[in-house]
Amino acid sequence: MASLAPRLGRGAMTNGWNDIKNADLILVMGGNPAENHPCGFKWAIKARQEKGTKIICVDPRFNRTAAVSDIFLQIRPGSDLAFMGGLINYVLQNKKYNEEYIKHFTNAAYIVKDTYNFDPQTGLFSGYDPEKRKYDQSLWGYELDEKGMAKKDMTLEHPRCVFQLMKQFYSRYTPEVVEKLTGIPKDKFLEVAKLIAETSAPDKSMTHLYALGWTHHSIGTQLIGSMAILQLLLGNIGVPGGGVNALRGHANVQGMTDLAGEGRFLPGYLKPPLATQQSLKDHIEANTPKAVDTSMNYWSNYGKFYVSLLKAWFGNAATPENEFAYHYLPKIEKVIAMDEILDRMYRGKMEGLVSVGMNILASNPNVKKIVEGLGKLKWMVVIDVFETEMAAFWKYVDDPSKVQTEVFLLPSALFAEKEGSYTNSGRVIKWKYKAVDPPGEAKDEFWIAGQLFMRIRQLYKKEGGKFPDPILNLTWNFQNPYYPTAEEVLREMNGYALADITDDKGNVVVKKGERVPGFAVLKDDGTTACGMWLYSGVFPQTGNRAKSTDLSDPSGLGVYPGYGFSWPANRRILYNRASADPSGKPWSEKKKYL
Repeated sequence: MASLAPRLGRGAMTNGWNDIKNADLILVMGGNPAENHPCGFKWAIKARQEKGTKIICVDPRFNRTAAVSDIFLQIRPGSDLAFMGGLINYVLQNKKYNEEYIKHFTNAAYIVKDTYNFDPQTGLFSGYDPEKRKYDQSLWGYELDEKGMAKKDMTLEHPRCVFQLMKQFYSRYTPEVVEKLTGIPKDKFLEVAKLIAETSAPDKSMTHLYALGWTHHSIGTQLIGSMAILQLLLGNIGVPGGGVNALRGHANVQGMTDLAGEGRFLPGYLKPPLATQQSLKDHIEANTPKAVDTSMNYWSNYGKFYVSLLKAWFGNAATPENEFAYHYLPKIEKVIAMDEILDRMYRGKMEGLVSVGMNILASNPNVKKIVEGLGKLKWMVVIDVFETEMAAFWKYVDDPSKVQTEVFLLPSALFAEKEGSYTNSGRVIKWKYKAVDPPGEAKDEFWIAGQLFMRIRQLYKKEGGKFPDPILNLTWNFQNPYYPTAEEVLREMNGYALADITDDKGNVVVKKGERVPGFAVLKDDGTTACGMWLYSGVFPQTGNRAKSTDLSDPSGLGVYPGYGFSWPANRRILYNRASADPSGKPWSEKKKYL
């Protein structure tokens, strides 16, 4: 998310599992899919068997992916960024980039302010404050014209255009430097660099597969970002067989991030309000980017998505007069990362913790510090399928009698014991049916959430509180409020009309009370409610598309548009407008997608 969203627009797998078969070259770096994603890796093997696609594996270990690869490069641990710098430099120096693609579909031609600078001796960019250990990134912006838009040089010759600055920055990563830093012999590096550079041809494409080997790296954001740069230079974003493809570690990791499981976002990657944004107008203006003439800029609809979310949450209590209950949302000073949350807990700054399907003693470093911090809580709720190390942390304390934390362990249901949807790595939302009932007292999360919310609301009704309004006015219109169903929740996420929705000619396109067909009809005037704008279209008035199982593939590219629903708007390849030139002509009939 932190890597791909700033560089491409969305933090998600750009293409999809099936699309791997369309690649002419497959680069695996930062993952081991042959062992960890065998069902998905079959598409890489299929590509090699049917069209002679080569598989390149770059890894410190000779793993199972390396064993079935055509080329294996054994890299020194931690030197991945030098290897990526070498590839980018090779493409730039040998003019192997797709020039028309980068002119029209990237910021390569944009001219950067003269306040930007990089010192190769110190490794620092301009604007660094050594005391705060932070950069003033405003110094790195673009030169603007009279309309407030970035100035461009379509010849790519201006010394301060992004292309030239990038060329200068990466010039240090020569094949000799790559060999010295990575341990990969120069001749082997050049062999691979040549193969990768050849995919800039209009009828070629390369896909990159990565997983936790990069995302859990201390510089993972930069690693994944460098691959995005390489693929953009080659014109491999938005085309069949291309992309930067994150292989998620669990079945529904993508769904979790889409629905704000990270905590840095609200559902659909909308932003939480900051303390400096006391009004809805301030918040929307701060998060709505200006469009450039070559960009679709769908985030210009940020206000429509935000207001529709507030209407879904607070219903009739959200009105234009009260800024759609925007003041119900807490205004934070900054987004707090997990390491800071754990540090606050360690310092006794937290009272309670609710953990759902997470075991921080197994997934985070410095277990001793975490155990000590958990012991300083007043209470902790753990919702999981068994007693995890986190739920029983007091067993790892020398003197458990000193632990003040009251632990509530709520046994929940396994995946086969409840119905609902998964969102896989390729953003496909697919319905899963319940097979068996959970054992004993175990309950699924819908039951747990319904019971908790209704009982909390009853307490607020009875006892009041400092600010009960958000709880008392929260929309909870389920048939059984103590036990919502998965389909009821998905309907609210899809969105619905609160009044007749008309087009520009006044024709009614969605009647009041009907579910919307997609996010294109969402409004910022309070006439639509949508709990998750990205998923809008998954459950239109015609039914639950996550349940669809149509396996027809008209294009032959493995798109399967009738199987499940892929966000956004059932697009299986993100940024696919870039699969054709500005006039709409495909770069190659062989790679025709639109």
